Amino acid sequence: MASKLTTVILLALLLIFQGQLWLGRGSVPHVREMQRNLALQEEKNAQMKQSNEQLLADVRDLKSGMALVEDRARSELGMVKPNEIFVQYGK
Repeated sequence: MASKLTTVILLALLLIFQGQLWLGRGSVPHVREMQRNLALQEEKNAQMKQSNEQLLADVRDLKSGMALVEDRARSELGMVKPNEIFVQYGK
């Protein structure tokens, strides 16, 4: 009688632990999903870090002189210096 009761209790505990392993909060599928989310977030962070580094480089260039400002004004706004001739051609 005692060995049957022990067997039933151990089997019940095994089922509970297996249920937690596959269906609970720390289950295998949940952990895998969290790992995927972590990998995606790390990739986004790397992209944002690269973008921030580029912006910091631009800020340093802007603080150091007017060459970058002039370059951007020419390329993005089509501005020219006095007595310059702007020629636009297509390919």
